[in-house]
Amino acid sequence: MKKYTDFAVKQIVNLCNIPSPSGYTQKATEYLMKIFKDLGFTPLYTRKKAVLVTLGGEGDHLILAAHVDTLGAMVRSIKGNGRIRHTKIGGFPENNIENENIIVHTRDGKEYEGTAYLVHPAVHVYSDVGSMTRNDETVEIILDEKVSSKKDVEKLGIKVGDFISFDPRTKVTKSGFIKSRHLDDKASAGLLISLAKMVADKEITLSRKVSLLFTTYEEVGHGGSAGIPQDTTDMISVDMGAVGDDLTTDEYKVSICVKDSGGPYDFDLTNDLIRIAETMKLNHALDIYPRYGSDVEATLHAGYDIRHALIGPGVFASHGYERTHKSGVENTLKLLVEYINPNDAVEL
Repeated sequence: MKKYTDFAVKQIVNLCNIPSPSGYTQKATEYLMKIFKDLGFTPLYTRKKAVLVTLGGEGDHLILAAHVDTLGAMVRSIKGNGRIRHTKIGGFPENNIENENIIVHTRDGKEYEGTAYLVHPAVHVYSDVGSMTRNDETVEIILDEKVSSKKDVEKLGIKVGDFISFDPRTKVTKSGFIKSRHLDDKASAGLLISLAKMVADKEITLSRKVSLLFTTYEEVGHGGSAGIPQDTTDMISVDMGAVGDDLTTDEYKVSICVKDSGGPYDFDLTNDLIRIAETMKLNHALDIYPRYGSDVEATLHAGYDIRHALIGPGVFASHGYERTHKSGVENTLKLLVEYINPNDAVEL
């Protein structure tokens, strides 16, 4: 399993370094299309440009869904002094992006670097650096270009509606921690790629029909609302487990979510996952996330008649500079392998 955990970590790093805020995911989905073709599969785009790939198998159709869209921003307006006001993509407080390096992506393919700064950034000048409320009026984008007016910025080709991505600052430590922005949900997207490699390497004999779905609008709430094959019977969102007070997961565990903001997950499917985790003595947690929603809930709201569940590695500091551990990735991968390949001779 170490080989495939290491492969998953490699894919996580690769994905984290591809800018893909919701609505600007084409580079990430192109990467997925290539890697699945290289593994011998036939990936397809949905109309919303999610990536769907069937791994094989027969019988009841299981979808394992992760999302490759991330938090980000767009240019809301260009200020008279050449600085940029942003509008958020996804949910996060501005203090989570303060002093972060960014890239502005124009619609004609240009890229410009910059930084998100407080409008009063210098403690030697301003007395309210620590007390100022952070929002889209007080945190602004300063371009790393010689600009001092709106006209200067417009000459670069930057316009309202251009996308803004945040520097992921991805790092894998010797002790096995993976630190990066956008581990929600590129940690699980990477481990699903590794799961596909196990199938391609014939390490897994599928007990049922299994497909992977990589959605592109999860962070804005409708990623899993379309593009689901009509023969789908079960769907598991492979996302993340949030780490914090009143919760039992951590970066080393696979989290099995029993309830979130959309209500409880399917009783029988969730029980199956719990039973496997207990039988295999996986490091796992059962948790409730009242400030959390998933792709599979969007699928249910769209009217699909399916069973649903949610699992994922524990991720610390969600929607900020996040952290997980290789063992959390491995425990999640082991749970999925056993679920789609029960009692087979896979060395776990």
